[in-house]
Amino acid sequence: MPEPVSIPTHWYNIAGDLPDAPPPHLHPGTREPVTAADLEPLFAAGLIEQELSTETDIAIPEPVREAYATYRTTPLLRARAFERALGTAARIYVKYEGVSPVGSHKTNSALAQAYYNSVDGVKKLTTETGAGQWGSALSFACAKFGIDLEVWQVRASFESKPYRRHLIEVYGGTVHSSPSDLTASGRKVLDEQPDTPGSLGIAVSEAVEVAAGDPAARYALGSVLNHVVLHQTVIGLEAVEQLRAAGEEQADVVFGCAGGGSNLAGLSFPFLREVLHGRATTRVVAAEPAACPSITRGEYRYDHGDIVGLTPLLKMHTLGQDFIPDPIHAGGLRYHGMAPLLSHTVELGYVQGTAVAQTDAFAAAVEFARSEGIVPAPESAHAIAAAAEYARTVTEPEVIVIGLSGHGQLDLPAYAAYLHGELG
Repeated sequence: MPEPVSIPTHWYNIAGDLPDAPPPHLHPGTREPVTAADLEPLFAAGLIEQELSTETDIAIPEPVREAYATYRTTPLLRARAFERALGTAARIYVKYEGVSPVGSHKTNSALAQAYYNSVDGVKKLTTETGAGQWGSALSFACAKFGIDLEVWQVRASFESKPYRRHLIEVYGGTVHSSPSDLTASGRKVLDEQPDTPGSLGIAVSEAVEVAAGDPAARYALGSVLNHVVLHQTVIGLEAVEQLRAAGEEQADVVFGCAGGGSNLAGLSFPFLREVLHGRATTRVVAAEPAACPSITRGEYRYDHGDIVGLTPLLKMHTLGQDFIPDPIHAGGLRYHGMAPLLSHTVELGYVQGTAVAQTDAFAAAVEFARSEGIVPAPESAHAIAAAAEYARTVTEPEVIVIGLSGHGQLDLPAYAAYLHGELG
């Protein structure tokens, strides 16, 4: 038996290893690079330091590692039955984050963000959530560190995924459908588009507006920003070591789903460290929804992370801050932009994007569930679909790693719609 892999002691920051420095975030008013002082109204001091850091290895505080220990390390599974179903010569490994308390990778950053805010004495956080995975993860983390939480959930998911909303409430969070009439930004959208399904960009605006107007509150973001990407690297750091323990020299291809980008970046950046240091030749594929294809169809430019323009300007692949995606079931992927660090690695040629149709994602997820027994989250289904399409073409042995970012047990109505032919 191979030696068990331990929980990482440090997060990995790829910014310090890249051959070209990532473009800085810009202040929305001055268009000058943001400073720590610019970010103080919204974020905890420890998170601001991480956001601007170029150190490659950043220590994980012991209280966060202790919280991680309730579910980490997460398993790297050999998907032999799925391999047989696909008829592939590839060896497929799945890094499964669905074992976390809320069933997704989002807990990795939620616990870190709640901890750093508790150190600063913050008593209330605001945030947005799409499918509800981030909202439930942060609600769980806030309960652990004694912080109140207010969540704006995208209307399409608020209405179609009530169990995620209930989970947020079980952990103590308060949930609002976004856009709401509680904020100026929400009221503006409702006046112009009363039937809108909402978007993460709108929900971000509402959460930021409330945090900025309350001196006792701070804001927490579930993806996109550098510090969120950083926290998620525990996924890839474990996977690299687990793959070695399984006797594999490297991953030939890594597939992950990408909406805001933290999940894929967290899985792939430690693999890319091996590439950057000449120890591997791994390729990385970002599987995004065809309904919201920021990498494959968007522009690489500065844009706001929210619809109103309250956030810093981020250099990223974007469909435009006012883009409102179709209400697909992968609510966590319905975001107009991609994480700046991930976007930068795409531009440098280390990551490539592929767009996956919703029905193709569910078809692959059902095949995976019937082979391996795990029902994937609709977001993760996009990575499985992209990997499956590629694996069917593989005739010589190679290693594929898939990021299974969460389970789909709370998404069964979406599976029912697919199985009954009701998905577009």
